[in-house]
Amino acid sequence: MTESAHDPARTKHGPGRILIAVYGVFALAATARAGVQIATKFHDAPIAYLLSALAAVIYIAATFALAKATTVSRKVATAAIAIELVGVIGIGIFSYAAPDDFPDQTVWSHFGQGYGYVPLVLPVLGLLWLRRTR
Repeated sequence: MTESAHDPARTKHGPGRILIAVYGVFALAATARAGVQIATKFHDAPIAYLLSALAAVIYIAATFALAKATTVSRKVATAAIAIELVGVIGIGIFSYAAPDDFPDQTVWSHFGQGYGYVPLVLPVLGLLWLRRTR
């Protein structure tokens, strides 16, 4: 293999730029939504809103790790995106099993239904991209 095949910076080129942009948008959206929910109606659904804040932190970590594109940041991105996938599936299931705990949409509730299911698809694409560029 050539030296460029082992270049961690490959994650931020080509389709990686789109992936980073989408993660950035989700980082901003999740942070804003969680901030508003926690500030204005935390008492209504504290578990749901704290999970939204956790999702925001994971999106921020994934965005910066993908954009940094170093060997260490690839590991951080892989971990963040894997946690994201487990989170969206787990919280998606939990939001159907305990709907009273999710009176308002969160990023990952109902598998990201409020965001057009992009939160369910995004980590799959992210992990595939990391695998393709390794």
